Amino acid sequence: MIRERAYPVEPWHVRETQLDVDVLAQSESVFALSNGHVGLRGNLDEGEPHGLPGTYLNSFYELRPLPYAEAGFGFPESGQTIVNVTNGKLIRLLVDDEPLDVRYGELLAHERVLDLRAGTLHRTLHWRSPAGREVRVHSTRLVSFRQRSVAAMRYEVEVADDKPLRLIVQSELVANEALPPQSRDPRVAAVLESPLQAEEELTTSDGGLLLHRTKVSGLRVAAAMGHEVDSPSRTTIESEGYEDWVRTTVGCVLEPGQRLRVVKYLTYGWSSRRSLPALRDQVGAALAAAKLDGWDGLVREQREYLDEFWDASDVEIDGDPEVQQAVRFGLFHVLQAGARAERRPIAAKGLTGPGYDGHAFWDTEMFVLPVLTYTHPAAVRDALYWRFSTLEQAHERARTLNLAGAAFPWRTIEGPESSGYWPAGTAAFHVASGIADALRRYVLISGDQQLEREIGLTLLVETARLWRSLGHHDRNGQFHIDGVTGPDEYTAVKNDNIYTNLMAQRNLRAAAEVAMRYRDEAFHLGVTDEEAAAWRDAAAAMHIPYDDEIDVHQQVEGFTRLQEWDFAHTPQDKYPLLLHYPYFDLYRKQVVKQADLVLAMHWRGDAFTDEEKLRNFLYYERRTVRDSSLSACTQSVLAAEVGYLELAHSYLREAALMDLHDLNENTRDGVHMASLAGAWIALVAGFGGLRDHDGVPSFAPRLPSRIGRLAFSLQCRGIRLRVTVRPHETTYVLHHHTDPDATMEVRHHGESVQVTAAEPVTLPIPPPPENLPPVEQPPGRAPLLRLPEHLPERVP
Repeated sequence: MIRERAYPVEPWHVRETQLDVDVLAQSESVFALSNGHVGLRGNLDEGEPHGLPGTYLNSFYELRPLPYAEAGFGFPESGQTIVNVTNGKLIRLLVDDEPLDVRYGELLAHERVLDLRAGTLHRTLHWRSPAGREVRVHSTRLVSFRQRSVAAMRYEVEVADDKPLRLIVQSELVANEALPPQSRDPRVAAVLESPLQAEEELTTSDGGLLLHRTKVSGLRVAAAMGHEVDSPSRTTIESEGYEDWVRTTVGCVLEPGQRLRVVKYLTYGWSSRRSLPALRDQVGAALAAAKLDGWDGLVREQREYLDEFWDASDVEIDGDPEVQQAVRFGLFHVLQAGARAERRPIAAKGLTGPGYDGHAFWDTEMFVLPVLTYTHPAAVRDALYWRFSTLEQAHERARTLNLAGAAFPWRTIEGPESSGYWPAGTAAFHVASGIADALRRYVLISGDQQLEREIGLTLLVETARLWRSLGHHDRNGQFHIDGVTGPDEYTAVKNDNIYTNLMAQRNLRAAAEVAMRYRDEAFHLGVTDEEAAAWRDAAAAMHIPYDDEIDVHQQVEGFTRLQEWDFAHTPQDKYPLLLHYPYFDLYRKQVVKQADLVLAMHWRGDAFTDEEKLRNFLYYERRTVRDSSLSACTQSVLAAEVGYLELAHSYLREAALMDLHDLNENTRDGVHMASLAGAWIALVAGFGGLRDHDGVPSFAPRLPSRIGRLAFSLQCRGIRLRVTVRPHETTYVLHHHTDPDATMEVRHHGESVQVTAAEPVTLPIPPPPENLPPVEQPPGRAPLLRLPEHLPERVP
């Protein structure tokens, strides 16, 4: 079911004009604020009602048992689950003796606005208490990009009727707050219920501090708060504390029209190693720094940070205002997930909710990092260092599986494999090639040879060793990788998945090349000329399954001879299929959960001809059901490349509006970070035609009928390129560059072009292919968001 759009279309804001308590959980994810280290769900200030409370610190987790009906050798024994840490968002208000609760009295007005340029969440409400007293509340919340440990809130209350009014503001830190059930497994639920043990509580004249430790993982967390109060009348301020909560209470009496202002500074820190005093001092110092800058300083820093980000990364679209809003919303959340992660993972939900237990997947390297490589490369550097920090655990996992090199986890927080379902987890070795490809792309685009030497060589070598031990040469010399699961989890544990093989091929070649470039370092890793040659041989002999009878590539060996799925007799209420059909049935038929071979044609498009791409796209489009939010953006990219521009536009809308429309009805658990990144990918790699197979940015832009202009910026080796696509021409210019001699090589529809800082280069766009065959999806599985009728075709 597609929900009615909840947010008006605005270019730089996401605005909720009235409060709907039935969808609070979804809006809490949409309005979540984060900087990659601290994440605050968009809960109401007073805490209740709520959908799902949530305050998260990147990589702060608790261990939990992994349930198995029958365990087997090599099955992970425990998983990791992100913990809802101490909640510092709470600011309760008593109007005379009535608590402000939107479920009681009368809510006369309510609005929340996520400002994508300011990086703040603003809320206004007008409330009449059951006793008939009226107040207006204005609150603004931010999580600082400049100060990693800091969040802050400004809370203002104004008397809205004609009599003096007594107000009591209660600002709190609360640990172990009650949560809705998060697991049907009672063992897991027990772990997640009150996971924090109190270690220290401290109160001050204007705030307080709580220190806790997880019961099993032994991680320590500290949270501190301090306040500044501005009131026109006599005001009382006092604090009290207990092991799981600290409260600062502000009281005053205001005359009509007067306003009480409370600024709350909130700081967090956690560690698995640091002592209690060290962590206490860390959050205390962060609190002092926040107060030093003050509220106005934090707001100014936030705007300056985002001004710089948007100047380097903004995407402009003429013709589809919904997508314009959505792609900025997506970029904002992608930035929030990675900006200050600082050698911690970027999870599938960022820090916006507990979905997937807070785990990072291959989504990070193949969807999020390509966007950040061109828009905020420092975050990519940190994400790659995080993967490197988990290398020893990946070595251990490979040894358990009797493999060489490093077997990186399908899903994890801190490094160990946390997937209890091995066909989709352990067998999905393609995560290794995703790491290698993200590394390759980052080094090519950024020119960061220091990272390549320090960690890149090692990551490439250890992943190449994995592929060489996982695969084998047959009696004819062809190299096969058997018994693996590609991106499509409905086609599991098969031989020669094309996506896996092609990405492994690039991985093997890159490892051999970099090992030759850094011979001394490679020697210390034990790399010999013979081993590098074996990698090149395996890459050259990689088997790519192809069905000669029908002239299409096979997603896996033998895929095109499998029984067809009976789409005609599959009711629409049985999707997603994995919730209604046994995996046994899915695994043995031609049904595709998400883009797999089509994904290979995006990231390894250099391995296919144009004719092959068209035939493959048409074949797999008829079998792909998109039971994953990862699929629409990739189908958009390939639809645009082979010429189905209007279909590509529809898929773009599905990817971009995944959370603003709650298309999968699970935004309550957190936003879909890969789909949000996919909106950028669909625009820049789809309609912009961006490819980076060899380090030279290549573009093949074409626009659908209802987009009149597309403009985007990319960062490449310290140079900022601005690309503006119109229906019949594309302009390339070096954006905001002070060096008059700066140049950049790009390709435009295959033609090499030198772009200089002196003047823009404008080139014609060749016409799209004509007389294309009709394209079909499985019945009922066409894109969820067709082009709305109010979008006119552009004027020629």
